Amino acid sequence: MDAELTALAAAGATALVQQMVTDGWEGVRGRVAALFSRGSGGEEGAVAGELEEARDEVVAARDTGDAAVADDVRAEWRSRLRRRLAADPAAVAELRSLLAELGPDDGPSGSVVHNSISGGVQHGQVIQAHTVGDLTIGDSRDRQGR
Repeated sequence: MDAELTALAAAGATALVQQMVTDGWEGVRGRVAALFSRGSGGEEGAVAGELEEARDEVVAARDTGDAAVADDVRAEWRSRLRRRLAADPAAVAELRSLLAELGPDDGPSGSVVHNSISGGVQHGQVIQAHTVGDLTIGDSRDRQGR
């Protein structure tokens, strides 16, 4: 069970740090603060403040390109989550529920892209890309005069 709690805490900390730089941060912050305050009588405000301080650090580090800060914040909250999950079995279900709601990281927009090719039958490879540099389509022998 300890390995399971460690993995869950790591997933929770990763999602937490990722959410710190999104529009959904306020809701996540409230849920995590509530998770920590369950049965402790009033700790929610203190945890929310600590989460907000961590967010400020992550945002400032992102702006300067310092990835180590996000790693440090993730490690700190992973440890705190692991201890909380070990102390409160009900917190396990609550964190799992939060992670399920957040879903997998689908990139910045979380959108889904569907592609289709039309206009006839394609008898070769089709390449789709956002940006392609130094691409030559055709037979390389054509450029060598053969």
